[in-house]
Order: sequence, then structure tokens, then C-alpha cells
Amino acid sequence: MSILEVKNLTHGFGERAIFEDVSFRLLKGEHIGLVGANGEGKSTFMSIVTGKLLPDEGKVEWSRYVTAGYLDQHAVLEKGSSVRDVLRTAFDELFKTEERINEIYMHMADEGADIDALMEEVGELQDRLESRDFYILDAKIDEVARALGVMDYGMDTDVTDLSGGQRTKILLAKLLLEKPDILLLDEPTNYLDAEHIDWLKRYLQNYENAFVLISHDIPFLNDVINIVYHVENQNLTRYSGNYYQFQEVHAMKKSQLEAAYERQQKEIADLQDFVNRNKARVATRNMAMSRQKKLDKMDIIELQSEKPKPSFDFKMARTPSRFIFQAKDLEIGYDRVLTRTPLNLTFERNKKVAIVGANGIGKSTLLKSLLGLIPALGGQVERGEYLELGYFEQEVPGGNRQSPLEAVWDAFPALNQAEVRAALARCGLTSKHIESQIQVLSGGEQAKVRFCLLMNRENNVLILDEPTNHLDVDAKDELKRSLQAYKGSILMVCHEPDFYEGWVDDVWDFNDF
Repeated sequence: MSILEVKNLTHGFGERAIFEDVSFRLLKGEHIGLVGANGEGKSTFMSIVTGKLLPDEGKVEWSRYVTAGYLDQHAVLEKGSSVRDVLRTAFDELFKTEERINEIYMHMADEGADIDALMEEVGELQDRLESRDFYILDAKIDEVARALGVMDYGMDTDVTDLSGGQRTKILLAKLLLEKPDILLLDEPTNYLDAEHIDWLKRYLQNYENAFVLISHDIPFLNDVINIVYHVENQNLTRYSGNYYQFQEVHAMKKSQLEAAYERQQKEIADLQDFVNRNKARVATRNMAMSRQKKLDKMDIIELQSEKPKPSFDFKMARTPSRFIFQAKDLEIGYDRVLTRTPLNLTFERNKKVAIVGANGIGKSTLLKSLLGLIPALGGQVERGEYLELGYFEQEVPGGNRQSPLEAVWDAFPALNQAEVRAALARCGLTSKHIESQIQVLSGGEQAKVRFCLLMNRENNVLILDEPTNHLDVDAKDELKRSLQAYKGSILMVCHEPDFYEGWVDDVWDFNDF
């Protein structure tokens, strides 16, 4: 029996169609991966099933009494709430049950109270609390908080003092503690380091309830799912098995369709040639008409147009000095120093370095301190000469009402419209993407706009903060190729070993700093 069913869903934004009469079902205990290229509608689908968006047509039907939990990276956390306060809200229902028990005890003192009935209710409620480990909740909270690295922030820390990535990890921990019937996870690994991703992988592998997962971290996705729904060309197609099995079946189906298309095209050409040669001759007119009828009744096989694939190419500026950055006794942070000891780092010309480590430990802060975007709390940074820095920031403000066309044209007014469109198309964006507001684009499409801005400037140093977040498989592969080919220096924060291993010169592990 389906615990979530979507029927005849159609949805779009303006003239841009996202889904066309698609259906979906989620059965109890299924672990589903929702996959597809950037902009195909994966996050839109999540917004529809959670009621954040109303579909143009179709129905979303949940089974009765089903609880669902959605990782909403835009949720607002109240000032004055500590990390532990937020995590304890995962058990609000149990705290209400405890309040009910206390109310019943108070009612037992009332004149004429049915003590036996009240005691029976207390027993049932008590059993519910014990079955949900109510009396060891803080231990459960500490276990999950430690596993995801949330405890490192300090359980008494005000959540509004934390970064967006740190708050997202807290929301993920709260969601896992709630243990709903259905987990809805949209890119949960974006703010996790390798250790915490491994823990989440084991957790999801053993999760007895159902979940729907969007992730471009393919090894992670493959290891935790048993069903794939592929979003492509406004359709939603179900496949059994993990991601790699889906790839094999999808490639085979595509190959079979292409072969059938080629056979049919040849048959159409042969039939049309016969009709053209014989329709005017009396002796063969009937045969020509028969073949024309066959042509008219034929179900024409159509191949879906290939999605544009990005082609990244970063321009080189003049050669900089030997030393790009030299940090001496550097102390980084905002209100407090984030590292155990002052940093002494040297980043030289033509080096490619990946920075890794736990989320919230200060990797992004280090990049901003080296760039001079925030002041150091101690020590100094010496920057080299002739630096042309290209910076890809992890978090950018939302609500950009410009179109990609306007944003790139504003940045490069010397280009004409055709050149701007061509630059955006090279990054894998279609005409509809180029003319839409940036704020309605998917995270991956927005990243491609930012890469377009970066590509059209000459740089000799690229500073990249989690550049793979939100990128689909094709875009990630192309970015990896282009960075390997880049002749300049690269300093990059990244949580995906599969992306940087094999081509960077060094890895700085921030956990050791």
C-alpha cells in the first residue's frame, strides 16, 4: 500500500514546464533516490509533496496518520534557543504526553474521579513514553549531535549565532531524532564532512522507515537507496535497484530506443520513396496508397533532445609572484578564535590545494581572512603581487530578481547580447533559464550562473568554497576536468574526496589546525 501517492501532476513556472502528467508512489520502507540533471524539478517536486507549492494540476495523497519530516534549509530558528533546545523540539509530542500524565494525576484528586479509568490511561501513556525512550532523551540527543558534529558548536550556543551550514546540520539532527514515517532529504550532505557523511550513510542504510533523497553525491546515494525515480524531460520514471543499476538500465533503454528510432527512420524513408515513385502510375497506385496509409498510422518514435552540457574554461591572467598567500600566526574567527593554535600557512603559485575538515571549524572563514574580506583576530596575511583572484562563495544571498542575462551583462557591459547568451549556454543553461529570474532557478543552475561570471574574468588564482554543492553529475565532471586543466593556482574547500583526489597537490586537513 502506498503511503504517499502523486497522481497526474502537472506544474510549471510561466512558460517553463517542469512536470507533465506524472505519477509517483512511495511504499512503506522504500528508500528512494530522486535523480536528474540540474533544473529538472527535483526540489520543486519536494516542495509540492510537502505542500509548500500547489501544483497546476494533479493530486498529492498521503496515507492517514503518516508523519513526514522535511529538511528545510531555509527554516528560521528563533533567537534565544540553544542547540539543545532546538533538538529537544523533536520530541514535543512526548513532552505533551508527559504533561497529560501530570494533568491526569491532578484530576485523580477531584471528587468523583474514575480512578481506575485514569490509571489505565496513565499506564497507556507511560508505555508510550517508555517505548520511545523518553527517559533517556538527552542521551539520544547527545548521540546524534556527536555523530553529526553538532556537539562541536556547544549545546548551549544560541542557534542564531551559527552559520547557515551549521544551522542546517542542527535541523538535520532534529529531523533524524524525530524519526518520521517518511524522511524527505534535499542534499543533506552539502554541509557534512566525510566522517559525518559516513555516519549518515550507515543511519539511512538501517532506517526502517521510508525516505526520499536528492543528492548529487553519487557514491553516497548509491549506497543507501533501493528505488530510483528519474526526473527528465517533464517525466518521472521509476526504476528498481540502486543508482548504478539504474544507470545500466537507463543506458540500455536509451540504446534500444535509439536503435528502434534508426530502424523506423529507415522504414519511413523506404516507404516514402516507394510512394513518391509509384503514386502517379496506374499500375502501382494502389500499392503506393497502401504504403501511404501505413505511414499515416505509424506511431512515430521521438528521441528526446539532449540536455545542454556545460563546458567550463577559466581564463588565465598574467603570472603572479611566487607566493600567493603567507599567513603568519594567523588567528581567524568573528567573535572568537576558531583554531586551537595560530596558523602559519604558505600557498605558492601554481599549487592546487584542497581544504577539508569538519563543518563549522573555520574553512570558509580562512578563505575570507586570506582574501581580506574579514579582518584577522591576530597575526597577519601577506598577499603576493599581481594577483587576479576569482572567488566562488559557498553561500550567497537569495532573492535575486535579475535574470542570468542581466547579471552577466551588468558585469561585462562590453559584451553584446549574443555573446552573453553564448557564455551562459556554455555553462549548460538554456534560453528559458537565461531569461528567468535567478531566484527561481535551482541551486545547480544558480551555481552555473556564478561560474559563468567567474569564467569571463581573467584570473590567476581561483578561491573556491564548496564549488560542487548542488551541481549534477555532468556539471561536476566538467568542473573537475576544467580545474585539472587550469594553469593557475587553486585553493578550494571541498567535502567530496571523489572530486579532488588524484589532481590536487596537497590537502590541508583543518581538523589538525
